[in-house]
Amino acid sequence: MSGTTITHQARTPATAERAADTRHAPSTQASSVTLSRAARELGLKRSELDIAVRLGRVRTAPDGAGSGRRVPRPEIERLRGEDGFPQSLRESVSVVGTAQGAALIGVAKARFTRLARLGVLVPVKFYLNRYRAVVWLYLADELRRFAADERNAPLLKGRLSEAQRSRLEAGLDLRPRNWRGRHLGFMLRQAHDPWTRAAAVASLLDPLRISRLVRDPYERSRLNRFRPAPREHGWPGSPVTRITAAILTADDPEEVEWLAAELARELAAAREQRPAPKPAARRPGHRPACSGPAPRPTASHPVPRRRPPGRPAPGRTRGPLSWFRPRSS
Repeated sequence: MSGTTITHQARTPATAERAADTRHAPSTQASSVTLSRAARELGLKRSELDIAVRLGRVRTAPDGAGSGRRVPRPEIERLRGEDGFPQSLRESVSVVGTAQGAALIGVAKARFTRLARLGVLVPVKFYLNRYRAVVWLYLADELRRFAADERNAPLLKGRLSEAQRSRLEAGLDLRPRNWRGRHLGFMLRQAHDPWTRAAAVASLLDPLRISRLVRDPYERSRLNRFRPAPREHGWPGSPVTRITAAILTADDPEEVEWLAAELARELAAAREQRPAPKPAARRPGHRPACSGPAPRPTASHPVPRRRPPGRPAPGRTRGPLSWFRPRSS
């Protein structure tokens, strides 16, 4: 014999799972591309691709590693084969601010803002400028179609109705609510099971309200686990973060009521498919059995000696004169 020892590593379930992921990862990456690569191949800016994904005009698939999303190759080929590509795709995701939007539909900026606050014009995106003011962006394609519709002519010309003016004077602003509606639609399109859908709805509600609607702490923990990643707009606790959180949280009573009903419906579907895992109940007086035999004594860990009855523990004295007393043999 040559004396060479051949060892075989035990194949645990975790090892087999990692091997399977590694085996399938190359095929997944070969059939799809990253979002940045897809933007370059489609002739879009990365921000334009993000809008296209949020609107559902570019379909994505989960990354095999679970760290993000990728665009399948067939989806890129489908978009490249459409008429007018790439100009048509670029125009469908082009966004404009208030000034450009007002010029696009032929009204003053103040009129455009009033229409947006009334909910007639729905924003698709927002950001905070250096003065911490919310800047709303709108799809240029939607504004063109809105202006071309003859039914909207009274809104573009003439005086607003008395009811509309009263609502505006009372402080009505439906831009955050309408944006949340679009944002919820995007999250639901990305959801892959009832728990993810329920977490998407719960992400728009105040945490205190969720604690009242969902009494089970294990279900709340599962909702937090599948909660979509928050939009990062600043450091935690900064004014920018607080403003963003206010936009992301529903505050209109009618909207809150609707979201609560949707959350109850999605939770019922999630419980039916897969209830939230809970720890097994422990019986009174039950002690878990040892998982293996007791450890054998070694030189470094000897078995402790038992002290005879009546003898004090080592290091303990029997009184102030114990040093002068003879020890009994």
